[in-house]
Amino acid sequence: MKKLILIILAVLFVNTLTAQKTSKVRVGSQFGFIKEDGSYLIKPQYLKAGEFSDGLAAVFNGLKWGFIDNANNIVIDYQYDRAKSFDSGIAIVSNLKVWFYINKKGEKIKMPQSDKLYDFHNGIAQIKRGVLVGLINSKGEVILEPKYNKIRKFHNGFAKVAIAKSWGLINEKGEEVVPLEYLSIGRYINGVTYAKKEGKLGVINNTVFKEVEALRIWNFNHDGVAKATGKNKLIGFINKSGDWLIKPQFKKARNFKNGLAPASVKGKSWGYIDTTGNFVIEQQFRDATSFSKDGLAPVKLTKLWGFINKSGELVIKDKYDITTKSFNMFKKQEKGFINGIAKVGKAKKWNFINTKDQPLSKIWFDSITNFTE
Repeated sequence: MKKLILIILAVLFVNTLTAQKTSKVRVGSQFGFIKEDGSYLIKPQYLKAGEFSDGLAAVFNGLKWGFIDNANNIVIDYQYDRAKSFDSGIAIVSNLKVWFYINKKGEKIKMPQSDKLYDFHNGIAQIKRGVLVGLINSKGEVILEPKYNKIRKFHNGFAKVAIAKSWGLINEKGEEVVPLEYLSIGRYINGVTYAKKEGKLGVINNTVFKEVEALRIWNFNHDGVAKATGKNKLIGFINKSGDWLIKPQFKKARNFKNGLAPASVKGKSWGYIDTTGNFVIEQQFRDATSFSKDGLAPVKLTKLWGFINKSGELVIKDKYDITTKSFNMFKKQEKGFINGIAKVGKAKKWNFINTKDQPLSKIWFDSITNFTE
């Protein structure tokens, strides 16, 4: 019994270690990793590095790429010219410009024939034969024989697909959930998306298309609300039935998140509206982004950013950058607080702060990434 308990504890320990969230940081020309408490997991020592994914990270020693675990052990030796991240136990690497799949032991693995190799995402990757693409899983099973000209990345379990210029949607089993009869189509969230059909713009709600009198529609959020530009060239919001929830009246706006949306009537100053379209925080900011689940939102009062609460009170003074022109990856990453911490910059250095404006690390880094497992 004691032996069984020790085995279980060992497995739990390994799983906890593997699942640990990390941020890739750079000090000077070297990369390392920090933990969520701000301490070093691995001190900066690598010339190049990928982020941790599936328990491993690709690192570069100046000549070749290999893979480390989060104890900084080299688990796959330096031997590749290029290397990408692991997903579901599989990664793509290359030598002499030839790409191939490996497992976590560094062993080359065979997958169904494909003219081009694609990264796995959540256990699914594309295969290509001629001009057609399909899907395989991490077991090497063909989920979908190549039949489409394009398959976009999966979001919320669905992907956009096209044959010629006709677009539709499939699920992760390769089944068509929206037929290929649209000129363009958005992300499928809770059974709704926007689409364009025969020159008409509208929404697809549970596979039924309805025209909307709009010039543009953005992706829906998880509450079934989407930003849309009306015929008057102003922005409003529609529901998943394609009806105007808030009439077009804003020069600028961002979608609803956590009950509020940043908006600007004239495009010069920003405030926050509720789902009736009324300003609950008056227009007073040079820029503004969404509220997080922590109840804070980044706002720009001067050239720098601070954070307000849902009462509009400035609880963290405007003294930070939240993005930079130097690193494109920063622009794509979510801004503001995520699980109680936010990535901020000061004097071209970067750190994380908590909701009390306390730095996570004593060190301010040359670059950092959001935390990932």
